[in-house]
Amino acid sequence: MCGINGYIALHNQNEQKVKGLLSKMNDLIFHRGPDEDGFFCENTASSTLGMAMRRLSIIDLSSGKQPIFSDDKSIVIVFNGEIYNYRELKEKLKKLGVTFNTTSDTEVILKLYEKFGVDAFKELDGMFGFSIYDKNKNKVYIARDFFGEKPLYYYKSDTQFIWASELKSVINVIDKKPQLNSKGLNLYFRLTYIPAPYTIYENIHKLKQNHYIAYDVENNTFSIHQIEKETNNATPKIDVSFDEAKKNVRDLMYESVTSRAVSDVPIGTFLSGGVDSSVVSLCLSQFSSTPIDTFSIGFEKKSYDESDKSRVVAKLINSNHHEFIINEKDLAEDVNKILLNFDEPFSDSSSLPTYLVSNRTKNHVKVALTGDGGDEVFGGYNKYYIGKLNTKYTNVVPKGFHGFVKNVTSPLLKTSSDKRGKRFKIKRLLNSIDYNGGDYYWDILSLGFQKNTLGAFLLPKYLNDDLFDVYKKDTGITHPKTLTDFRLIDKVTSLEGDMLVKVDRTSMLNSLECRAPFLNKKVWNYTNTLPEDFLMKGWNKKYILKEAFRDQFPKDFLDKSKSGFGAPVGDWLKSSLRAELESYITENELIDQNIFHVDNIINLVKNHISGKEDNTFKVWTFYCFQKWYHNIYKRL
Repeated sequence: MCGINGYIALHNQNEQKVKGLLSKMNDLIFHRGPDEDGFFCENTASSTLGMAMRRLSIIDLSSGKQPIFSDDKSIVIVFNGEIYNYRELKEKLKKLGVTFNTTSDTEVILKLYEKFGVDAFKELDGMFGFSIYDKNKNKVYIARDFFGEKPLYYYKSDTQFIWASELKSVINVIDKKPQLNSKGLNLYFRLTYIPAPYTIYENIHKLKQNHYIAYDVENNTFSIHQIEKETNNATPKIDVSFDEAKKNVRDLMYESVTSRAVSDVPIGTFLSGGVDSSVVSLCLSQFSSTPIDTFSIGFEKKSYDESDKSRVVAKLINSNHHEFIINEKDLAEDVNKILLNFDEPFSDSSSLPTYLVSNRTKNHVKVALTGDGGDEVFGGYNKYYIGKLNTKYTNVVPKGFHGFVKNVTSPLLKTSSDKRGKRFKIKRLLNSIDYNGGDYYWDILSLGFQKNTLGAFLLPKYLNDDLFDVYKKDTGITHPKTLTDFRLIDKVTSLEGDMLVKVDRTSMLNSLECRAPFLNKKVWNYTNTLPEDFLMKGWNKKYILKEAFRDQFPKDFLDKSKSGFGAPVGDWLKSSLRAELESYITENELIDQNIFHVDNIINLVKNHISGKEDNTFKVWTFYCFQKWYHNIYKRL
């Protein structure tokens, strides 16, 4: 596990200067790879090109140093990630007469590319961001994995082409301060994160998952291509019995966990007690010849603490269980470091406990398996009910009466504290009901400000009517209605832009590698072929996954509700974070910023602080934006 950087000066420049810039980019991501670094730099006919990396040694500890070169030195690679099927690919190449100099998965990618070109990329099962410079073609290829587990950013100007694993490496070496990107800003305040291909900055992009850049060094041009055709909502459903599908799901999960347990260093699991992490921990424990290490985190605030569920599983699988109960003080010193490490506004509050569990876990193991992706792959979110609910509701309740109900219930559904109970859920549902053919899912995704409320807080120049057009085009889904539609949309928005960003940045900040067995192309593609009622039977989410493993858990354990992995930030904004929050609603500062409707945003914050109305999601989104703006953007 590593971090990579690349820099091309679009005119001949002193190699030492370029290497100095690469060294600066590497230093900024030291946490991603504290074990060693590596550099490649040379002049071409029209430019000076360099690539660099920092390495966290997980596989091939002795001979996996990068960059790695082809035998004739004409091709060079730097790589961030893990390729889980590299041993099988290596054997395939050996049968074709290919020889190897190391035992690393990095060299397998290089040799596979030498043999098959860019078609090789689709053979990779893993999480990755890598760049290959092929002197024979005078091209650089920069690729990102199928789900987007590993990040990749890029920037092009008249004088530079830059790519990197983290945004901080780009913004600190570009030739001028970037402007805010209005679509990125709008996406952030709607979603609380910014999915690819956008960032908060104009002209700096995220490479979309399952894509690669082909950069022509001689002509200073590039194109972006999909690595492999993805299954979509037109994927034919297979004729399979539920019992047979259940067995296949079970076998696939065992296979995936086993493949992601390959490591030359100690490995454990994050165990929250939910279905996904419990299944992963169970599978790993049965694969391991000795008790595994499991790690969980809980809160002193009981409504957020679910550590009792993880204890049940830990006892069942006889793991060495490590439980950490945290409070507000535990985060006091780290909240700045956590939030600012995202390099752009990001306000998923579960990043805070994810950082803390990573921080505690790194003292025991170097790799942790997680349950991430289980909800997207098997249909586990409450928001997936919205299709059924919207159809039933709009068929029964006239549109005019719905508006009346919303107006009457709005004051009754207000809460004064950060509790995500029935009133919160009913209000969220009512606000998402759509009578116009399918916009409800885009609104249910909006955890910050919804479309009909954002205009009251954000100035018109930052509002976009076509906000989700890229994702509608990528998925081919304009008006999502089915579970398959919702899952596909989540794959390119919330999974790529939120869940995987959260885990990558918080774990790598602690130099801990996280692997997600649910994020396996074979598992994803198989679930897309199953009838939807195998995934969600009536109101029973993740039905087939739970049935596949039901006999291995206590009765009804897999049916227990779980509230998620958030943190009580709404309370903290009224206490330890209050002074800082209030500093962000100074009228003159907001006027100078020229982003918000000043009076409305001040009232929103003040109503939350006073306890008049709980505005946790909106105020936390505002707070995280201002923290980024004042600590990063203003200082560029």
